[in-house]
Amino acid sequence: MATEKLSYSKALAELEDIVGKMENNQYEIDELTDKVKRVAVLVKFCKEKLHDTSNEVQKIFDGISSEE
Repeated sequence: MATEKLSYSKALAELEDIVGKMENNQYEIDELTDKVKRVAVLVKFCKEKLHDTSNEVQKIFDGISSEE
């Protein structure tokens, strides 16, 4: 079975879903630890993705500035 590649938008949607269900007490206590662990993985992924994107955008702007 192939693993689907995680994208920022999919990670964010999953985070929103999990947090929404947590806020509405839709998880059994037995599920909560696994969901919190998943949230930690998703937050780390999103944070790294944002950091990488920021660096790439800065490199592009730096390249434009050096051409002037």
